[in-house]
Amino acid sequence: MEEEGATQERGPASGALARRKPSPPTAQPDREAAALEATVAAAAAAAAASAASSPEHPRAVANGCCGGPEEASAGDAVPLSPLSLRDAPSPVSPDAEGCESPAELGGSLGLPRRSSIIKDSTRQKRERKKTVSFGSMPTDRRVSSASDCINLMLEGCELRKIRPNSRVYQRYFLLESDLQWLRWEPSKKDSERARLEIVAIREVRVGKNTETFRNHGFAEHISADCAFSIIYGEGYESLDLVASAPDIANAWVTGLRYLLSFGSHSLDMLESSHNSLRHCWLLPLFTRADGGGKGCLPAEVACQLLQGLNPALKGIAIRLKLKELQKSRVSPIDGISFPEFVDMYHELCTRAEIYFLLVQFSSSKEYLDSRDLTMFLEAEQGMTDITEQMCLDIIRRYEPSTEGQERGFLGIDGFTGYLISAECDLFDPAHRRVCQDMSQPISHYYINSSHNTYLIEDQFRGPCDVSGYVRALRMGCRCVEMDVWDGPDGEPIVYNGHTMTLPITFHSALEAINKYAFVASEYPLIICLENHNCIMQQKVLVQHIKKVLGDKLYIKPVDINESYLPSPESLKLKIILKGKKLPFEEPGPEGEVTDEDEASEIAQRTEMSQDIFLQPDEIDVKKQKLCPELSDLITLCKSVRFRDFDSSQQCQKYWEMCSFTEALASRFSNEFSEDFVNHNKRFLSRIFPSPMRIDSSNLNPQDFWNCGCQVVGMNYQTPGLMMDLNVGWFRQNGGCGYVLRPSVMRDEVSYFSANVRDGLPGISPQLLHIKVISGQHLPKPRGSGSKGDVVDPYVYVEVHGIPADCAEQRTKTIGQNGGSPVFDESFVFQVNLPELAIVRFVVLDDDYIGDEFIGQYTIPFECLQPGYRHVPLHALTGECIEHANLFLHVAITNRRGGGKAQKRGLSVRKGKKTREYAAMRLLGVRAPDEVFRTAAQPLHEATDLRENMQNAVMSFKEVCGLPPAACLKQCMLGMCARLLSSDASACMVLQQREGYPALESPSPLPESLKKLVQAFNMMVNETKNLIESSESLYNKIIHCQKAGLELHEDLPNAGAKDGLKGRKLSKALESFAWNITVLKGQADLLRKAKAEALENLRQIHLGALSFGLDQPAGTGVSVGTGSRRSRHGTGSGSGSGSGSGSGSCSEAALSRQGTGGSLQDREGRMPSKQ
Repeated sequence: MEEEGATQERGPASGALARRKPSPPTAQPDREAAALEATVAAAAAAAAASAASSPEHPRAVANGCCGGPEEASAGDAVPLSPLSLRDAPSPVSPDAEGCESPAELGGSLGLPRRSSIIKDSTRQKRERKKTVSFGSMPTDRRVSSASDCINLMLEGCELRKIRPNSRVYQRYFLLESDLQWLRWEPSKKDSERARLEIVAIREVRVGKNTETFRNHGFAEHISADCAFSIIYGEGYESLDLVASAPDIANAWVTGLRYLLSFGSHSLDMLESSHNSLRHCWLLPLFTRADGGGKGCLPAEVACQLLQGLNPALKGIAIRLKLKELQKSRVSPIDGISFPEFVDMYHELCTRAEIYFLLVQFSSSKEYLDSRDLTMFLEAEQGMTDITEQMCLDIIRRYEPSTEGQERGFLGIDGFTGYLISAECDLFDPAHRRVCQDMSQPISHYYINSSHNTYLIEDQFRGPCDVSGYVRALRMGCRCVEMDVWDGPDGEPIVYNGHTMTLPITFHSALEAINKYAFVASEYPLIICLENHNCIMQQKVLVQHIKKVLGDKLYIKPVDINESYLPSPESLKLKIILKGKKLPFEEPGPEGEVTDEDEASEIAQRTEMSQDIFLQPDEIDVKKQKLCPELSDLITLCKSVRFRDFDSSQQCQKYWEMCSFTEALASRFSNEFSEDFVNHNKRFLSRIFPSPMRIDSSNLNPQDFWNCGCQVVGMNYQTPGLMMDLNVGWFRQNGGCGYVLRPSVMRDEVSYFSANVRDGLPGISPQLLHIKVISGQHLPKPRGSGSKGDVVDPYVYVEVHGIPADCAEQRTKTIGQNGGSPVFDESFVFQVNLPELAIVRFVVLDDDYIGDEFIGQYTIPFECLQPGYRHVPLHALTGECIEHANLFLHVAITNRRGGGKAQKRGLSVRKGKKTREYAAMRLLGVRAPDEVFRTAAQPLHEATDLRENMQNAVMSFKEVCGLPPAACLKQCMLGMCARLLSSDASACMVLQQREGYPALESPSPLPESLKKLVQAFNMMVNETKNLIESSESLYNKIIHCQKAGLELHEDLPNAGAKDGLKGRKLSKALESFAWNITVLKGQADLLRKAKAEALENLRQIHLGALSFGLDQPAGTGVSVGTGSRRSRHGTGSGSGSGSGSGSGSCSEAALSRQGTGGSLQDREGRMPSKQ
């Protein structure tokens, strides 16, 4: 069965995605740590023996001492294997000197070499307190604060050092005890030279954002989450490192940035200030619970207080932590003291991944102020127009400490509360209400539909119940089904004909429909009335319908002068009957209509006939009587028999509707997808599941949405993947049950085929970047056979859409951790048609017998919000699992630039010779070919404008050392921080040239700063070119499109005159639609590019405000006098955010900044936050 169990239900649609999962190794940090220790000891012994037998030769080294040429000499390292950096470092043979063993590198390495990792056995480990582990670090490297990060650096660990020549060295890095020097070993340099002074560090970059990582092919095999770079010296050289796990990289980055911010006294300062905000709000609660004033709480009371502070905590976790505390005591003491209580809360409730995020953006110890929060919201969460007051409101709502609220500080607990709140939901709140145009014809919408709504179990023996209608209507269903048959005592009944299902009365079902019709949505409800009654009971039907539904029933006659159905907006609070209708020319007491609906198929199936495999033309169609009173109630949705697409285009009326079996619709979607799409532009199509689905399993609705089918019947009683897709899809547009189809499926002249593999005309593919960071409170799967509460979770990320977009990726398994598993894995998906894409997150329990379903969340691509988001998990039956969620980071970018509104763009450098220009197809018809030929030049120029700007933006981000998904405000702050921290005495000035900003320097600049200024000015120049040239090009492209559309009606005649007929004429019509679609799409892309260019200027403006670049020139001293405060990095969170980010930016707004600005404040100091 397709959807029989939870395990099978997890998988993607049949034929679209591979069901069989790969089997990555379960993360086992303790075992790896033990192996690593053994390897290090062996390596140290081998190194000592080698040193005794052969003395070291002195080497000349450069002053920078960060991987000079001597490290690349023969016999020290080996070229990197693509597989060598995918996972944590494997144990290295003592005989191998390079960073990888021969087995890892897969090639012959020549003579044995000394080990490249030597650990100083004489160095004493620093005593450290016990803390809870949040990640994949070995058990002796648990991180829960900034002081822990620095302690880890003092102890040291192995990192992989990447050289520009593609060689990799495994080194043991550590921070010296005076906190002044970073040292690594072994090295052929002497110990005094194989180190880097902290004061020489300019910035610390996260990810693969240096030339070494960008310009070498091996970097694509390195996880960006494990990579970081130390930028040092006046020449901005880079020390590029890769950690074995993301949390180790985060610890180094956090520790180094704190050292850069606060100097050598940071460790004592951090220890003294640690948990200060927590003390402020926990102490009153603790004192209140300590009614006797003893200064301690009984164990049971402490457990209850912790449970009350964090309801998601399991009691067993609190009791285990309590036992650890009692065992660690020197002497038994009754009760829990306040410091012990704070430690317990800290270890149980601090999430390391959120802590690392907080310190990434914080410029003030271990909390965020309003400026930090502004930067986080704008740079990561994709929000705009953020004011200081908005940030202070967030702090007041979520910061638990009174001191934090009063001073405008958001600590780790408040930040965590904010991130798990509804304000940071992955689902865009704009789609929680009706947000689409509801004035278009109803055939232009997908309609949430059910199949055999009255059934609550299987299709053959299960009971019928009115609860089926109640459930479907409450879930936003806008099309329900009623199979009506003759019942006893002259009362019609509803059941699945020719089966053993138990019936219900038609009147009771209709009462339920009337009561719940508009509970979830006020937009029209369609009732598919499959009438199998005699004339007498048909009249009873009419009486019930008129009496129960009353004025809600839509009975207005159709307007034969119209070409399309009315809109959902005009049909609000109306119920439409879909069914058979007598021909207009057949008056009289009764008439005959065909009976080829799905009930006839079921009858054939129950008679063991093979006719269900025949096409409609091959089936012997039966006739049935229909009374005119019932026929008159059918208006907008008259059921007709489908013959072929040509007949439908010529003869079918807009109010007539065809139903298709799953098998026939699947055939059409595969073989005649373009014809099916064109058919659905004017007419409603209903798809119902195969009669073979006796178990009420569901078809894949995505297959038919891809062809524009509006009414795809779903068995609401059957949970699983297919129902998840349906429920998730119709959550958009306020859950009203109607979703507007993509414009390419609505425009009368357009080309669309869901089966294309090389992109769609006029549509720019987008890249979906998803990082699965962690999970929280994942429960044991329901009905799991294994004992205990142990869960081995992993996550699947699925993308459903047109065939070219269907893909899935999975994380590694986290063994025996359902409470707070940390995955830290990133995936990228290319989405060619975002408007039809759905993203699904599935959490499974890795089991030897069969992986069991834990929870899932399904969301339309268009509803995704960027940034750090929590995703609530839903059970198999659809209800939300309490406290269970996933923590993600999401970014959406274009393949070659741009992105969704308010989201960052991604560019890929492309020279003009390799660019893909939109091309017009030749029709072979003179008049339209001449029109389309005039579009070639403006299309070419439009592509160059877009690509040039995107490449310039990308180059600027690269020079700033930021990833492609960074916003330009981050780049501006990073650029200003670098200029201010430079020892150059040049005074940079931001001038206004014709309303656009330009950086100028009156004196020569160092090469690194010169590149930065050139990249900035180039970006502004390309942005200016696009803004000023786009309007005329847009008008030219639109003019060509309109001129082509004027020729559309006469195109068949013009083609015939030019000798085209048959297949050649059909091909010409297809090429015409293709060209029109390309022109419209390219015009839309140009318009969006202009909007992006204006947004770029706005972000430049906001960044200039943050560092005072809008101040009058000559008000400060040289850049070289700046403080070291902002030299800790240009990544997210560097520099000072601005609380004055409201308002939009345009050319006029930028021109009002004045004649120029200086990079210094009025006191001659670098602007910084205190």
